[in-house]
Amino acid sequence: MDIQTLQANDEAPIDLLLLADPSKEQVEKYLEQGQCYIAKEAENITAVYVLQPISPGIIELKNIAVGEAEQGKGIGKQLISHAIKTARFQGYHTIEVGTGNSSIGQLARYQKCGFRITEVDKDFFMKHYDEKIVENGIVCRDMIRLAMEL
Repeated sequence: MDIQTLQANDEAPIDLLLLADPSKEQVEKYLEQGQCYIAKEAENITAVYVLQPISPGIIELKNIAVGEAEQGKGIGKQLISHAIKTARFQGYHTIEVGTGNSSIGQLARYQKCGFRITEVDKDFFMKHYDEKIVENGIVCRDMIRLAMEL
């Protein structure tokens, strides 16, 4: 798998990005403000993530998405590792990530990769998303924020 920066003239893989965030408006917003990285397998884009600077020294990992056919193969963990190395190389001292309270697998994965829960943004998804999100039979209401010192 080859992970590379999406070039300015290339179209972002919106369908993949929408797997991790159902709001096209939100996706377009952080694509404008961040750096998009794509994972390719035999010239096909199979996964994606975005790094968005949020303040001096702090960058946020947004929208890790792996194509449905490629899920369960450790690609998400590889993307997280790549994002951490990229943030460190770019001189950031902290990398943050947020996920929904209903995203059980993602919460476990981030913590296994070394992230620690720092706060809960109550009702984040109720305030910022028009449609109700349900994952794992749980209504997604709160944003769980995690961080790692680099």
